[in-house]
Amino acid sequence: MAEVISMADIEAMAQHIGIDLSKVDVDSIKLPPGEDFGIKSDDDEDILQADPLEFESGFQNVIVVDNLPVVAPEKFEKLEGVVRKIYSQIGTIKEDGLWMPVSQETQKTLGYCFIEYNTAQEAELAREKTNGYKLDKSHIFAVNSFDDFDKYMKVPDEWTPAEIKPYTPGENLQHWLTDEKARDQFVIRAGSDTEVLWNDPRQLKPELVYRRTFWTESFVQWSPLGTYLATVHRQGAAVWGGAATFNRLMRYAHPQVKLIDFSPGEKYLVTYSSHEPSNPRDTHRVVLNIFDVRTGKLMRDFKGSADEFAAGGAGGVAGVSWPVFRWGGGKDDKYFARIGKNVISVYESETFSLIDKKSMRVENVIDLCWSPTDPILALFVPELGSGNQPARVSLVQIPGKEELRQKNLFSVSDCKMYWQSNGDYLAVKVDRYTKTKKSTYTGFELFRIKERDIPIEVLELENKNDKIIAFAWEPKGHRFAVIHGDSPRPDISFYSMRTTHNTGRVSKLTTLKGKQANALFWSPAGRFIILAGLKGFNGQLEFYNVDELETMATGEHFMATDIEWDPTGRYVATSVTSVHEMENGFNIWSFHGKLLYRIPRDHFYQFLWRPRPPSFLSSEKEEEIAKNLKKYSKKYEAEDQDASLLLSEQDREKRRMLQEEWDRWVKEWKRLHEEEKLYRQQLRDGEASDEEEEYEAKEVEVEEVLDVTEEVEYDFEQQE
Repeated sequence: MAEVISMADIEAMAQHIGIDLSKVDVDSIKLPPGEDFGIKSDDDEDILQADPLEFESGFQNVIVVDNLPVVAPEKFEKLEGVVRKIYSQIGTIKEDGLWMPVSQETQKTLGYCFIEYNTAQEAELAREKTNGYKLDKSHIFAVNSFDDFDKYMKVPDEWTPAEIKPYTPGENLQHWLTDEKARDQFVIRAGSDTEVLWNDPRQLKPELVYRRTFWTESFVQWSPLGTYLATVHRQGAAVWGGAATFNRLMRYAHPQVKLIDFSPGEKYLVTYSSHEPSNPRDTHRVVLNIFDVRTGKLMRDFKGSADEFAAGGAGGVAGVSWPVFRWGGGKDDKYFARIGKNVISVYESETFSLIDKKSMRVENVIDLCWSPTDPILALFVPELGSGNQPARVSLVQIPGKEELRQKNLFSVSDCKMYWQSNGDYLAVKVDRYTKTKKSTYTGFELFRIKERDIPIEVLELENKNDKIIAFAWEPKGHRFAVIHGDSPRPDISFYSMRTTHNTGRVSKLTTLKGKQANALFWSPAGRFIILAGLKGFNGQLEFYNVDELETMATGEHFMATDIEWDPTGRYVATSVTSVHEMENGFNIWSFHGKLLYRIPRDHFYQFLWRPRPPSFLSSEKEEEIAKNLKKYSKKYEAEDQDASLLLSEQDREKRRMLQEEWDRWVKEWKRLHEEEKLYRQQLRDGEASDEEEEYEAKEVEVEEVLDVTEEVEYDFEQQE
């Protein structure tokens, strides 16, 4: 039975919120057909037990603000303006959505008000941020959701101790990092199956960890530190975790979600959906939600037309740049930003509101990117006024919005920015028009971020008319590589931001001439790089050691579409996805170019290594390990030798089994041959023809005509 509320309680609640029940026409209220208003029946008891429903009262977007000053009519407007100013900064208050009741006897306010927002999320955020807000010494706000009144009215008069449930520890989500063999995991999608596997190069094959059919409806994605695996569904997204079980940890409701993005520190998940208008006159609408990953709580949502989110960068769907929100401030997930029309909006995750309550005005800005380690924004603004105002790249410190450095650029046709992984350097690739405006040439502006006054160095190639095909920084290092020139055999040059005698000047290390490459893939640990020829180059691979400036190995993965290093830089995966109908699957290589194993899979869609969190070891400890690597490696060398012996033993056992199987087949064939001997004699009228000596060999002479020529002789004497 549903709880019965007395008429006296209903009248008290109505009086509290200022509703005159005598003026309510009860007969005009129409109830929805089939609605049971939470009263269970015997027919649906099983359904409710299987999937309990949450009933909403419909006032989730209304809050009640108590402990306001009690003021006379002449101060009413001033108080209302103060309250509106405070709460309009958090969200959009509906028209006529602020109501401050007044006493009919004294005409003074009653010390509380009701505020109605557009969404329940804005109301909840307002409750969180302003509950306990100190207006002055005598008035500290007490803010509650309107729906909470039902909860407060159900509080029993007598106290009863809360039920304490026994503690059940959850699975250690980092347990996979303690693998005794120090292996890495990866996830693949092929057909309708999604599998998580260990990379086991010693056994020359992967080891299955977890498999699930129809685990996701579109794609899977690891979180940046490898703690979670996200799946995407029609109702929303979900995250899973563990080393072997992969239990579902949280769900995030977002119907028709298309894209997701984690913040760098895994604290927040951004989900995106686009909705085609039913009326051609309406605009294409998009919805973005930001969830707390652990609690599943919706922290803030953003809604609008696709045009509002289309500025800046490229990618995404329906013309929307993805990711819409760029996270900065290192691994603390402290700030995120997006580009609007002539503005950059920077938010802080503590309040999920704009820094200083306003956006940065930047006329015609088209791109931004954060430093990977520091709260520094790099902005690009193209030329304005037909070249009267030059293009520029600016570095802006957040939250103070102070411009640290600016560089004006002239005759710019295009510009791309590349941060080095430690945030030490920023490379700006600038395509400029020649004087005739009929062609372009490329140069680089190199910012040294960590040096005093952020000096900038200009780099131009020896042939500045060379087309730049690819650029990539060495992770955690000071070198970078550039593919330049014309296909099918461009050149590849390596540069360093340091030299032996001058640490503040860029220098060229070497140029490799005529390589079949159009993509660069540095090892996460630096030093090694793969020069890859994808797409039209049919998967040409060159494994190059930049320390020694020498090629370690070459290889080929025909029709390869993707290349991805494992997080340690020990192994690399090349794959052919279902973009091609043939040769689907993946190969695993060592860092120096040895092919370890091939795994063919039909309808192959995804290969993703599981990321690792940063090491807890100090840089000094890592250097010590590197220096004494031989001492540490003895254990692993012994394990490698054991694994090699085991593989040799397995090979011998496999050959022995094949030999035994062959011997069994021959033995069985001879037995059947002997059984059918009498039958064969009957077919030959009693003659036994199985013995070789019963056959007689005869030599046959064959005459062969090699050539025939017909000659005609003339008798000239008779003709005379």
